[in-house]
Amino acid sequence: MLRVDGLSAWYGEAQALREASLHVDEGEIVTLVGRNGAGKTTLLRCLMGLHGTYGRTSGTITLDGEDVTALPAHVRARRGLGYVPDDRGIYATLSVEENLLLAPVVKGNGGPRPWPLERIYETFPHLKERRRAPGTTLSGGEQQMLVIARALLSQPSLLLLDEPSLGLAPKVVAEMFALIRQLNQEGRTILLVEQNANQALRLAHRAYVMETGNIVLAGPGPDLARDPRVRAAHLGV
Repeated sequence: MLRVDGLSAWYGEAQALREASLHVDEGEIVTLVGRNGAGKTTLLRCLMGLHGTYGRTSGTITLDGEDVTALPAHVRARRGLGYVPDDRGIYATLSVEENLLLAPVVKGNGGPRPWPLERIYETFPHLKERRRAPGTTLSGGEQQMLVIARALLSQPSLLLLDEPSLGLAPKVVAEMFALIRQLNQEGRTILLVEQNANQALRLAHRAYVMETGNIVLAGPGPDLARDPRVRAAHLGV
């Protein structure tokens, strides 16, 4: 579904990605793990076509067999990419439902079963309960549910998740990982950047480990979770 070849990115003269290559097959959960500053968020921004705001890039990005390297973000969304950024980016003064109604509905991108508003409320009943509440009153977990729900309304075939558990309480983190598993079981392909490396590796079908802009290890997620190098550098054991 997604192939990245030799992707590099710069912030001014500082290089953040160094010829990163990876692939995501249909139906997989693939995770990227690494320390802060390893280049994970930069890679997702490049995939979505958003890095041009910050600096230049090189390399090739192919989505469903089509070279999308030169396409702007809104066209990539129409091709089936959905993006949940790490800063969430909800409209704080609007209600939950107004945030959802502002989400672009992208049709014909070949994604799994469509996500009308009714299905969003079935999957996220707490959002339905709080649909009239303004964004400023939402907890961190509620905000994260809202931004994922908003991305699903665009019917993405590939969902890019950047640090979905960041800043959440342990109980909410468990719920978030259960949701990611559920979405995958329903046919959603997911590329996950996650600070909680232990849970992310055990959830993922495959994983890549990043260090200083380089992909240094790749393999099945559970295997990497047991790898002594990964455990020492990224799991704190």
